[in-house]
Amino acid sequence: MLAAGCAVGLGNVWRFPFVVGQNGGAAFVLVYLAFLVLLGFPLLTAELAIGRAAKKGISGAMGELAAERHRQFWSVVGKVIFAGNFLLMVYYADVAGWLFKYSGDYLRGGEVVEFSALLGDHATCIGFLLAVVAAAAAICIAGVRNGVERATKTMMIALMALLGVLAAKSLTLPGAAEGLKFYLSPDWSRFAAHPWRALFDAMGQAFFTLSVGVGCMTIFGSYIGQQRSLAAESAWIIAIDTFVAFLSGLVVFPACASYGVDVTSGPGLIFVALPKVFAAMAGGRVWGFCFFLFLSLAALTTVVAVFECIIGGLSDELRRPRALVAVAVGILVAACSLPTVFFDRVLEWEDFVFGQFWLPIGALFICIFSSYRLGWGYAAFEREASQGEGMRFPSFFGALMRYCVPLLIVLTMLAGLLR
Repeated sequence: MLAAGCAVGLGNVWRFPFVVGQNGGAAFVLVYLAFLVLLGFPLLTAELAIGRAAKKGISGAMGELAAERHRQFWSVVGKVIFAGNFLLMVYYADVAGWLFKYSGDYLRGGEVVEFSALLGDHATCIGFLLAVVAAAAAICIAGVRNGVERATKTMMIALMALLGVLAAKSLTLPGAAEGLKFYLSPDWSRFAAHPWRALFDAMGQAFFTLSVGVGCMTIFGSYIGQQRSLAAESAWIIAIDTFVAFLSGLVVFPACASYGVDVTSGPGLIFVALPKVFAAMAGGRVWGFCFFLFLSLAALTTVVAVFECIIGGLSDELRRPRALVAVAVGILVAACSLPTVFFDRVLEWEDFVFGQFWLPIGALFICIFSSYRLGWGYAAFEREASQGEGMRFPSFFGALMRYCVPLLIVLTMLAGLLR
């Protein structure tokens, strides 16, 4: 559940509905699921296996597992990949703060602030940013089992419950059937209207939704015992992540169809379009609160998980008390997040660098490390991934990880750069 909490985030709830809307509905979803198996499953399993084999986070694990003559190189690579978690946090925590602000507005019953006005209110944004960072640091200080694991399980259960209630409400709205048809009935003509864009969006969504490429899952692999197969653990994480994304579509598309909101409106679908739905809906403040609380929990589970990755990795490297590292990380993340509040283009730039460079390049190196002898090697990886009770890692993924997966990662990165 902790690893699933890391995977479940705004990629499922914010990005998934609008890329589905832009690329033809159900036809896009089918292609996305195929890439989720082809790309997401082996990369996620690789990160978990590296962590469990070394009992460390990515910053120390790659250097420890690599062959002696390549150890220095992979040690540097591991640290560079690890730094991506910090880059993610310095803008993700700010976005999480927006969501808590929206849920608070709906809860109080006062005026819900316009998104553009919120971005201009620097003091409010800083206050919610600091609250998110403080909450994540406090949870991590309490420890893996009593803090991170317990809090994440609670938030994930609440998240699932809220999502189920919201989906049930959305499906009963007048005109919801039209949105449901768009979402669940494949229309390949819409997909074929922009086939390359749709194909690469499906690849990118499958790639980014699981948070693979920055070694975040490696620290959770280091906490997993030898009793269960990591291939089985990966399958469960992907199933939970996909279930949340699928239900998010059941919330968004029927509601948009019912109130005449354009489902192809892009990134503004959540922050701009859906508040208009809640404003027109009977009991909209209650449903708006539930929706943005759900979004807030999805974001916070990711923030806590990535904080744990940073804190766990630095604790391994620095040999300092966990509480001291957690406080230092919280202060550093908060301080480095301030430019995203004061300068509009900084968040966009950070998201571009992280999404188009850091994440895919990190995933590419993790794939090479797990597939070739110049790193850890495929035989060692497959043995670790299959050890324990449950499904074995499919042997045919060996050729896919050596040739197909790296090519798809490079193509995804190039497609994003050339768009």
